[in-house]
Amino acid sequence: MVNDCAFVGETLLKYLPNRIERYHLKRTRSLWSKTFGIAYRIYKAKGDIYHVNYLLQDCYIALKFGKHPIIGHAHGSDLRTSLNHFAWGRLVRHNLMNCDKIVVSTPDILSQAKNFREDAEYLPNPVDPTLFYPKPFLPKQEKTRVLIASDSDWRVKGTDVAIQALSRIKEAVDVGIIEHGRDFNKTLTLAASQGLKLTVLPKALHGGLPDYFWSHDVVIDRFKLGSLGMVALEAIACGRPVIAHVSSAFPEYKDFPLKDVNTAEKIATVIGKSMDRLWRDQYAYLTTHHAPDPILRRLLDLYESVM
Repeated sequence: MVNDCAFVGETLLKYLPNRIERYHLKRTRSLWSKTFGIAYRIYKAKGDIYHVNYLLQDCYIALKFGKHPIIGHAHGSDLRTSLNHFAWGRLVRHNLMNCDKIVVSTPDILSQAKNFREDAEYLPNPVDPTLFYPKPFLPKQEKTRVLIASDSDWRVKGTDVAIQALSRIKEAVDVGIIEHGRDFNKTLTLAASQGLKLTVLPKALHGGLPDYFWSHDVVIDRFKLGSLGMVALEAIACGRPVIAHVSSAFPEYKDFPLKDVNTAEKIATVIGKSMDRLWRDQYAYLTTHHAPDPILRRLLDLYESVM
């Protein structure tokens, strides 16, 4: 397993059967680690199959070193942004056309992959139930405790839409926001201009996120892409309802109970409804589609097919 994204690769490795040996080539964002460091480690790696997260330099290097069979695992920005980038686009297209199999982590990028590989398919992201598990709802208070959990990014996540929505009902909510994202300071400024008070929470390690989820009544994720991110999935797994834009245009989400919430007005309206019933319906979807076991069975089938 080369690289990772949102701990998806790590979770897949964790739940592979014991009969399969596994080795995870992780890297950081430092210049050495993501260039010569990872290149040397890929060159030295020996395996019967190579599973590479992100269709960027790691995947390109593995292909150039003749590492086959390779499953290229696209996670979002590699196909949403890098595919059309003047520098990265060539690498992404090369990887799409030369991997032995392409899988994508969310339905919104499946069409881009299929433009190059008709056999590309959607592999749902697994949620680790040993880290993310339900706890009882908090005792009700006068105000609803809302957590903005995804990173502040107006273009991709639509954090500005979330702020506009919450400012409409600011007298009825206590809002926490995790301190990360390129537009974090802009988000604070927008909230202040709308008279919405935000409680800033320090960025937590992956294993610390459940504590943030459990201390709120509802979790806000993203509103631009139409697909479920890992923040939404992990929050639902922790027993908290999630408000995010899940597009009815994607057949993969036909069973998801809350779709097409993508405007400030719709977000504000949903927060005023019953959260208990919403979470139970969302959790039923999660356990059906994002539990590790069925995803691992499909992944093992893919491994067998390319070998």
